[in-house]
Amino acid sequence: MILFTASDLIWGSRIKRTGESVGLSCRPVRSVAMLEDRLGEGGVTGLVLDLDVMELAESLVARLRGEEAGPVERAVRIIAFGPHVRTDLFERIRQAGADEVITRGAFDRTLPDLLLGLATSASSDQR
Repeated sequence: MILFTASDLIWGSRIKRTGESVGLSCRPVRSVAMLEDRLGEGGVTGLVLDLDVMELAESLVARLRGEEAGPVERAVRIIAFGPHVRTDLFERIRQAGADEVITRGAFDRTLPDLLLGLATSASSDQR
């Protein structure tokens, strides 16, 4: 399962629809509590973060990369995307523990491949 945050319905729908088109379950997370629930369901391999909701993005990364995170949480691969002009946000989320940070344009162009990569990363890249 791939989890995602989205600043608006357009991005959320696009991520969900693209995931479905390549055979993946993509589900939203809007809080740390929702992340906990999804982790409890099992099978979470990736998290996509929209940096237009930076406060949420940082809190989710902190949960997955913080001291209390176990092997399951640490195995979740994190990709963040945002506007190319916000390099400050890119650096902040990298420092917080995101595995990859890309521009919104690159995210849009490569979305199917990114999602497929997140789906397979946990099995081939155990931390």
